[in-house]
Amino acid sequence: MTPREIVDEMMRLDAFSRWLGISVDTIDKGSCELSCVVNAEMLNGHQIAHGGITYSLSDSALAFASNAHGYKAVSIETSISHIYSVKENDRLRAVCEESYRGKSIGIYWVSVFNQDDVLVSRFKGTVHISENRWE
Repeated sequence: MTPREIVDEMMRLDAFSRWLGISVDTIDKGSCELSCVVNAEMLNGHQIAHGGITYSLSDSALAFASNAHGYKAVSIETSISHIYSVKENDRLRAVCEESYRGKSIGIYWVSVFNQDDVLVSRFKGTVHISENRWE
């Protein structure tokens, strides 16, 4: 399967990423760019985006980039730094880059930017790469 076919299948099965309104703008082995628009349902009590929104967008980017090689991969450790607040109607762009890929472990960094290209969060994810292929 191509990276695009793998991600299309993952999105078909991933109701949460669809709920977020994620668009897969680019996909390749080990990298991707996703985007979504923050709506009122995504806000917390401070009327800014819940931290789970940029986290979830980053987690989806990690999943798509790491699985695009053709082997099924799942996260085993993640962390995020929230750098700048996100507001309703902000358009977020997540850029995921692979920094290391071994036989069973991969490490990825995701930077999330708003529509003004301001860095709003930085996410690091480690995945376990299985021997099971996407077919």
